[in-house]
Amino acid sequence: MKKYNAAIILGVTCLILVLAICIQIRTIEEASNVVGSSLNDNSEMKDKVLEAQEDYKQIYSQLEKSNKKLEKIRQLATSNSQEDELLKLELEDNDKVQGLTDVKGKGVIINLDDNREVDETEVLNISSYLVHEEDLLQIINELFNAGADAISINNQRVVSTTAILCDGNIIRVNGEIISVPITIKAIGYPESLYYALMRPQGYLDVMQKDGVIVKVEKSDDITISKYEGVYNYDYIIGGDK
Repeated sequence: MKKYNAAIILGVTCLILVLAICIQIRTIEEASNVVGSSLNDNSEMKDKVLEAQEDYKQIYSQLEKSNKKLEKIRQLATSNSQEDELLKLELEDNDKVQGLTDVKGKGVIINLDDNREVDETEVLNISSYLVHEEDLLQIINELFNAGADAISINNQRVVSTTAILCDGNIIRVNGEIISVPITIKAIGYPESLYYALMRPQGYLDVMQKDGVIVKVEKSDDITISKYEGVYNYDYIIGGDK
């Protein structure tokens, strides 16, 4: 962007120079015409005319040089503008990959909930009817393996540094408490994502048979919010160090 601003300033400067030279040329031409009309045989006036003509040639040469310089600056400004636009697009793509922007697209929406209709006295393991952090980890892995581009859990964006942890009887995602019902959104090719989740003996199929409330639907309009946390890289050393 600095190069682009500098190119604009240089361009304006050269344009002003060209205009000044053009005015000077026109002034010399008018002076030459006036002098020539009253010249007659006056040798002193002839010398002045010749001198004016020489100045005209030099100034015209400067004008040509300035025009060429101005054209180069225009090309440079255009080139910088294209490079800046490409850099901007590259940064935007990078932000999308890192989860730093809101994204929209097709995909699947998964709803999970504990089965509250089960009588604890009638089952051997009530835990199998509840949603756990390992369930979320397995589902997220299956979604990414199936080609998901972006995932969120109860509006918490899943990124490379996301931690899904069990804290007593609660689940934390990105350090935030996640409670049931849980909604997982995934952007990607709906058919692939749906099959990966709902295939026979797939993880969600097993969860559903164990008693957890599971609902999966395809959607053409999913919005996933950006990651609101901060990336911290305390131990990475640059390649030049």
